[in-house]
Formats: sequence, C-alpha cells, structure tokens
Amino acid sequence: MSRHEQGLAERRRELVERSSAQRAALAAAAEPLVRKSAAVDRVIAQVRRYPVLSSVAVGALALLGPRRLFELAARAAALYALLRR
Repeated sequence: MSRHEQGLAERRRELVERSSAQRAALAAAAEPLVRKSAAVDRVIAQVRRYPVLSSVAVGALALLGPRRLFELAARAAALYALLRR
C-alpha cells in the first residue's frame, strides 16, 4: 500500500469514528423526543381504536368544561373505590 493510500485509509477511519460519535450523540439527544412521540402514538392508537368513546369524551369536555368534568371524574373514582371495598 502506498503512503497516499495509507493516509486515505487513516482519514477514512477517523471520519468513520467521528460520524459514529456524532450518531450516538444525536440518538442520545433525541431520546426524550422519541419517548414523547411514542406516548402520543399510543394515545392516537387508542383514539383510532375507540372513536365513539373518544367523541363522547371530547363532547363532554366541550359541554361541561374541564373543571366540571374533573370534579365528576373525581367523584366517580371515589364512588368506584367505595363500591369496590
């Protein structure tokens, strides 16, 4: 192998190492975004699976408002806990 080819091979190894390090850094930086998008994907899958239930929930939110809907959900959870005992 000539001196020029050895220099090219060394340069190639350095570039491959640098790109590997950059790829790992990008993957580490994107991890929170990947987790959040996975959570959003699960929500979308549930909406697609139960479109009528999702429509009812959105309608209740629009009619009652978030505060009133939260109060009703808290009461229902307390009642469920009492009945379960």
